[in-house]
Amino acid sequence: MPSHLFKPLAQRGVTLRNRIVMSPMCQYSADAGCATDWHLVHLGSRAAGGPGALLAEATAVVPEGRISPADLGLWDDVQVEPLRRVFAFVAAQGCVPGIQLAHAGRKASTLPPWQGGQPVDAGGGGWDDIVAPSALPWGPGHAVPRELDEAGIADVIAAFAAAARRAHAAGAQLVEVHAAHGYLLHQFLSPLTNHRRDRWGDSFAGRTRLLREVVAAVRAAWPDNLPLWVRLSCTDWVEGGWDEDQSVALAGELASLGCDLVDCSSGGSVPQAVVPAAPGYQVRFAERLRREAGVPTGAVGLIDEPAPAEAIVRDGRADVVLLGRALLREPHWALRAARELGAQAPVPLQYLRGFPAA
Repeated sequence: MPSHLFKPLAQRGVTLRNRIVMSPMCQYSADAGCATDWHLVHLGSRAAGGPGALLAEATAVVPEGRISPADLGLWDDVQVEPLRRVFAFVAAQGCVPGIQLAHAGRKASTLPPWQGGQPVDAGGGGWDDIVAPSALPWGPGHAVPRELDEAGIADVIAAFAAAARRAHAAGAQLVEVHAAHGYLLHQFLSPLTNHRRDRWGDSFAGRTRLLREVVAAVRAAWPDNLPLWVRLSCTDWVEGGWDEDQSVALAGELASLGCDLVDCSSGGSVPQAVVPAAPGYQVRFAERLRREAGVPTGAVGLIDEPAPAEAIVRDGRADVVLLGRALLREPHWALRAARELGAQAPVPLQYLRGFPAA
């Protein structure tokens, strides 16, 4: 029986050669927001390994929206050309180049993980203008963020749209809006982090307004023939927080705004959450949103082996499977999966001697 994981997926004017997608993973290796040789090698090697698409790491739409000073950015035209070099190579390997657009909100201005990951102010190379829906710090030692006003919110929406236009100029064929993992758009969604009583909070409609307006603005700025995805944290894993029911309701609204797929993750909103991480622990979110909201979904989270990835797609639990750490460990995971599942996958000519015919 033909592999379901290796069945092409068409969205708008783009076709993924299979249902394997590299999840966006921060590399903390940019230079003033610009892609470097590290990004070319990191993303290029994974593209050569056979996935249908890849998403470049969370890319800040404004300087103060970076998680760290070493994050990718698309707030300035100068950042387009270095990324274009990367995406041209990715596309030449038959892989759809994509990018995740993000704003870290109250989780911004920290050191890279290997430097400790702690908050860093302007004196240490970070910045002091940390923003959020409400003046609630991420945790001990983190700055109290500035609550965004109407003008600041309008600037955020415009920044996402401008970054989408730059992403297209850089050669991206897929864009994902990051509304998960406790970053700014997720901060607006969750009652744990959004205590506002204006039209940007106070109710489901208010808390989801910013994400809906960002998606509408990005869809308007992004070519109609190219897909737009949204990553959601489908639950905060905390009582009284954002949850599955709200995610289902929001997913339907996102689809009506032109979202082509919801990438279903979880957690990250508050540090006290206890996440029951285990292989495939988030697949249920993708399955439920797909079934109840009628929107294509992506499953992500400790999916390491070809057999369970195949089953997720075969059983209709998600439309694509996103791999993160598995692809860090094994850039050619998709080529191994093809052999194990009896499917065909394009091996780079330069590597044929390492992948003898079955």
